[in-house]
Amino acid sequence: MENEDTCFYRDGAVEVHRVVVGPLDNNVWIVRSRTDGSAVLIDAANEHERLLDLCRKLGVDRVIETHGHWDHIQAVPAVREAGISVAVQSQDAAMLPSYDLIIEDDSGIELAGGVRLISIHTPGHTPGSTCFALEGHGGVPILFSGDTLFPGGPGNTSLPGADFNTIITSIQDRIFSRFPSETLVLPGHGSDTTVGAESPHLEEWIERGW
Repeated sequence: MENEDTCFYRDGAVEVHRVVVGPLDNNVWIVRSRTDGSAVLIDAANEHERLLDLCRKLGVDRVIETHGHWDHIQAVPAVREAGISVAVQSQDAAMLPSYDLIIEDDSGIELAGGVRLISIHTPGHTPGSTCFALEGHGGVPILFSGDTLFPGGPGNTSLPGADFNTIITSIQDRIFSRFPSETLVLPGHGSDTTVGAESPHLEEWIERGW
């Protein structure tokens, strides 16, 4: 762990780290202020020992969940036992084995130096799916999209509690209409993309139905 280079993005105010864990290759993201080292982990997905090592290394004291599906929450009990609080949107709270806080829509998760993550409720993949926009860092706009938006389309809507029309509305109204084309989209699995790369294809996704 000491020699693992997890840094995905860095500017003068913030670092974004990524590790890929578990059988479904979940992206776990850590946002760390360069002012005082305060940090938030997005999705305590799996491989809890590895994540706890990273939390200690990077100063993580909070976890925020994009949604409650099993592959995104396997490490929740271990991080809570280690004294790290876990927050989730209310409509997905019952999907977690335990949690500490509820994430309200359009609320700020503050880090030092004016850096913050803004919650954006984007239902469709699950009723409580939430994206997080990184603000106050002065660099490229960044959106942590969970399983709402991927390169090539929306997240899976064939699962219980999911709805295709709802996820399309979330993507159109809460992401594409809100964020500039250069916004870096960092999803819960796989590669990153940008709003500009994905937004021209919205009508194609609607026509294909997935």
